[in-house]
Amino acid sequence: MAQVNIRVDDTLKNQAEKLFNTLGMNFSSAVNIFLSQAVRQGGIPFEITTRDPFYSEENMKILRQSIREVNEGRLTVHELIED
Repeated sequence: MAQVNIRVDDTLKNQAEKLFNTLGMNFSSAVNIFLSQAVRQGGIPFEITTRDPFYSEENMKILRQSIREVNEGRLTVHELIED
């Protein structure tokens, strides 16, 4: 089995290790899963973008629909519930 050395920000590595431990795996297993998915999909297994997801086409469609509903007087008021 090959050994790979990578440089990762200490804080990011610690946060990732905590997450992976919560998921029942270690850092090495998570990296292996990532690599397997990259090979299987023939690329990075998630979208990499500089775009703010708030402005995604799907979200903009929902926002336009909400604005239409407000303009038509079909507004539902919700109270903010804070924990």
